[in-house]
Amino acid sequence: MVDSVFVMPGTVAAPRTGTLRDLHSRYETVREALTRIDKAAREMGLPDISPRLIEDGAGERPYSPEVHYLEIFAVSLATYHLLVAEGVEPVAIVGQSIGELWALAAAGHVSVGDAARLAVARSQALTRQAWPGTMLAVGVDGRRAASLAGLIGHPHLVLACENTPRQSVLSGPRQQIDEAERVAEALGWPSVRLDVPHPTHTPAVAQAARDLRATAPRVSYGGARWRVSSPWLGRDIGDEDPVELVAGALTAQVRMLHTVRALHAAGADTFIECGQWPVVTRFVEASVPGVQVVVPLSEHDPVAAVRALVASRADTTPPPVRTPVPLPVPVSPAPVAPAPPVAPAPPVPAPAFAAPPPVAATTPAVPAAPSVPTPQAPVTPASPVTADPPRPAPNDDRQYTTVLAEIRALYGDYLGYPPELLGDDDGLESDLGVESLKQVALLSRVADRYGLPDLRANTSLLTVGTLRRIAQAVVQAQAEATAR
Repeated sequence: MVDSVFVMPGTVAAPRTGTLRDLHSRYETVREALTRIDKAAREMGLPDISPRLIEDGAGERPYSPEVHYLEIFAVSLATYHLLVAEGVEPVAIVGQSIGELWALAAAGHVSVGDAARLAVARSQALTRQAWPGTMLAVGVDGRRAASLAGLIGHPHLVLACENTPRQSVLSGPRQQIDEAERVAEALGWPSVRLDVPHPTHTPAVAQAARDLRATAPRVSYGGARWRVSSPWLGRDIGDEDPVELVAGALTAQVRMLHTVRALHAAGADTFIECGQWPVVTRFVEASVPGVQVVVPLSEHDPVAAVRALVASRADTTPPPVRTPVPLPVPVSPAPVAPAPPVAPAPPVPAPAFAAPPPVAATTPAVPAAPSVPTPQAPVTPASPVTADPPRPAPNDDRQYTTVLAEIRALYGDYLGYPPELLGDDDGLESDLGVESLKQVALLSRVADRYGLPDLRANTSLLTVGTLRRIAQAVVQAQAEATAR
């Protein structure tokens, strides 16, 4: 299963009592991992982590952020060992926020004990700073969420996470988040406040990052068994110091959307959640429609679910290998003007740091971004084309191929998609989630690039647009212009 990616959640709801009972009894590697986490917890003055996870009658434990993080770590690592024991090997491991530390431990970059100690040191540094901020999930793309933060204009209110084409997270002071929430409501953008112990991914927690660098225990760095792709670095992790990685991530933006799309473009077609809840895999489904996602611990029998996955892959012919595509380098999204008020749209996956609805109040479901009415752009009068443009004649095939490649690159660059991910017949809105306002802007770029102002009046390219139809329309318009 060389096409599988393991995804590790960040701050989600606490796992249920007894979640790991079966895995603990079945797999020696799970027992060893939990023993190491318990040992590290005791060394830091915390209670053992495993009893509540493997014993139905263990009862609830007094809450602390440190215990919360270590429980999430234990569940992520146990799921990883289940997958590997049953023959599933990842092409890469990806972690969301603090989940990147779990990924480093699973891959072998750091030991289990060191990862647990570093997670606790991170939590304690954030608690000492006691920054009174919060986070807000907004049902729009990162570009719009960044423009909302820019409109309010506070240096600590920033786009923290870009999870899907229709879900982003802002992090900032409570007063500015309150204002952002009011503006989002006025614009008709769905939003929900996130209940997390430590809001992060903002320059506001730079003090905690400095504190962590100064006080965290030194962590040995080992040779990794698996590739770890970092959504905040925008590339694979190399030989960076683990403390510096964790500290740097506190103030950095997490671009899960771009990491997922880059891995999919490189050949990954199955994403498996190493956690109890379908959190990161929801981001995956919303970012790459049609991709396969698996959440073993959400199944009645996790082991059977993994074995069924392995068996299904054994019975199919492996897909063609695609050329790997490097992860995109993180850039700050360009500010854009907020969209006009629109009606809310149906729900989409839960936001980062949130658990699924059945479990806790930390599990909001964020609705999808609203559709934006197409603005009326001034154009040279022309008769709208309502029928499909005819397929280029054979002698135009080379021109058509060139134009299609150019348009694919143009759209991919604007939308943040690897060009290889854009199918010729993918519906821009129905399949790729490109809203009407962006389609207008993109079609204008195509018209300008090829000197075809009348192309803007072709409304059919907006209502049922695909790259193939747009390329055909360009070739046809060029041929008509030459014939005049």
